[in-house]
Amino acid sequence: MDTSFSQLGLNEQILAGVNALGFSQPTPVQAQAIPLVLEGRDVIACAQTGTGKTAAFALPLLQRIDAHRAAAEQAARDAADEAAPADAPAPDAQPADKPARRRRRRGRKPRPQRDLGTGRPGVGPFGLIVTPTRELAQQIEKVVTSVCDITGQRSVIVMGGAKLERQIKRVEQGCDLLVATPGRLLDLMEHNHVSLEQVEVFVLDEADRMLDMGFWPSVRRIVAALPRERQTLLFSATIPPSIEGTVATMLQDPARVEIARVGETADTVEERLCPVTQGQKTELLQAILAADQPERLLVFCRTKRRVDEVAESLARAQVKVGVMHADKQQRQREKALEDFRSAKLQVLVATDVMSRGIDVSGIDAVVNYDVPMDPEDYVHRIGRTGRAGHAGLAYTFVAPDEITQLREVEYFTKKRVPTWDLPGFTYDQGRIVPNEQRATSRASRTMFSGSRSRGRGPAGGRYGRHY
Repeated sequence: MDTSFSQLGLNEQILAGVNALGFSQPTPVQAQAIPLVLEGRDVIACAQTGTGKTAAFALPLLQRIDAHRAAAEQAARDAADEAAPADAPAPDAQPADKPARRRRRRGRKPRPQRDLGTGRPGVGPFGLIVTPTRELAQQIEKVVTSVCDITGQRSVIVMGGAKLERQIKRVEQGCDLLVATPGRLLDLMEHNHVSLEQVEVFVLDEADRMLDMGFWPSVRRIVAALPRERQTLLFSATIPPSIEGTVATMLQDPARVEIARVGETADTVEERLCPVTQGQKTELLQAILAADQPERLLVFCRTKRRVDEVAESLARAQVKVGVMHADKQQRQREKALEDFRSAKLQVLVATDVMSRGIDVSGIDAVVNYDVPMDPEDYVHRIGRTGRAGHAGLAYTFVAPDEITQLREVEYFTKKRVPTWDLPGFTYDQGRIVPNEQRATSRASRTMFSGSRSRGRGPAGGRYGRHY
């Protein structure tokens, strides 16, 4: 029997928000995570991309912080009543024999002071969601705004690439929920524009990326500013063992929701391994475009420079192509994503960090132009296609110098990526064709085996000519 949202413990207002979002039945991660969050448990949730993780934490979070806000407002009113003299006149009352005068204010208005629960500027946030990219922050904001329009709650988004003054004004006016990227949030904290003292629920989205790269120093500073007594939720498509130690320091007796094992890819995506030389990658990409004529093709490269080079080569071939990486201005990134979403662009070329923020329905295929350095990124990359139960394709171009990275991907996913050749395409003889019987788990090592496994030559070493 299918579970409905009404059976998960959500109140009437949140359920009305669910209807506004157009959701009918909860996905497995939503069905398992929402009741745990409503119970107040710390949660670690691992589910494939495109399975509704945002709603899995946003819906119960909004319900939980609404209760905290109501309690805080009542406590503040009680405290104000106790402090006020019994015979004090009402604040707006004027003596009967003296006419009211309009007070003229000169100079800059003073900054609003934090006044817990009074409804005046400076209240909150009670909930905080931190995510690695601007695009992800905007996607989360769209979901929570739809619900907040019904609940009457206020959400604010702060991120790089947008006008700082406008964000300062909005966050100082107070909010129930703050959605933020780490860098911009730290900027606001350092200049005392926002305080995290009232945060009751903290969500770290794309937790593997946030805890296992250059983001961690920033995240650590944010966590240090949070109350010790709080609810913490970690959501991601992958929670690798490398971050388990860090996770343990942030959560208390967490409940685990694992819809897919670590490294598992969606079964709606057909994966294809394309052995090719580095010099033929662009030619093969153009040949796939000509053969398949996809409406939307997403290409991932390892570096920003590589993204620009691939995009320029496609543009010279008269392909409608856009670019997304951290050096592009926010308005340029938004336009590229919108043009790709509306099919004005056939190809979008992006870096790995952007693989966490591209939520476009109807992506026909993903091309790993470069094999990712981190195997977790492979799962996130190919998860951009085959979403919401639709079929998708994922091509991985592997050159001879990328074999090690490919093997790490296959160890992580615990399966071989099937070799595939484009019919009619003439490949260079320098490519390395894979051994179809290669292992998908690391060989156990003995104290004498290390030196024999370090070879990398084309005729020997660990892989030999056929890896």
